[in-house]
Amino acid sequence: MTCQGRWAIGVMRTILLVDDDPLQAFVRVSALEKRFNDVVRVADAAEALCLIEEPTFSSRLGLVISGHHRPGLGGPEFVAELQTRKPNVPVLVLGNGNENAADYGEPGVRFMPKPTHSDEMVEIAGEMMSGNGR
Repeated sequence: MTCQGRWAIGVMRTILLVDDDPLQAFVRVSALEKRFNDVVRVADAAEALCLIEEPTFSSRLGLVISGHHRPGLGGPEFVAELQTRKPNVPVLVLGNGNENAADYGEPGVRFMPKPTHSDEMVEIAGEMMSGNGR
């Protein structure tokens, strides 16, 4: 069974959390793991882009959540590069207060303005993984 743009029911999908703040990342991973079995956290965009090039990881990838806001490849540039490499994988951007939804107008990308609450993030992640929140 192939999954092009939508995910087959019962197929394990990985959430990739890109977050440069260790404390925030811990809180977010803990919240996500209450509902999802496979959550992987990386600290920066470069690490995320390397990871999605690994075929085994890439084949399981169901959602990228970006909370990465340090200088360098981040924000809209990072999301655009993700969309180039993995156009069928949805991206949830967690705003940092200096961004707005207009920065992320690509299909399959959803923006959550600051403050982001863990329960709402988990709910939106579920919608996006099921194909209803894209």
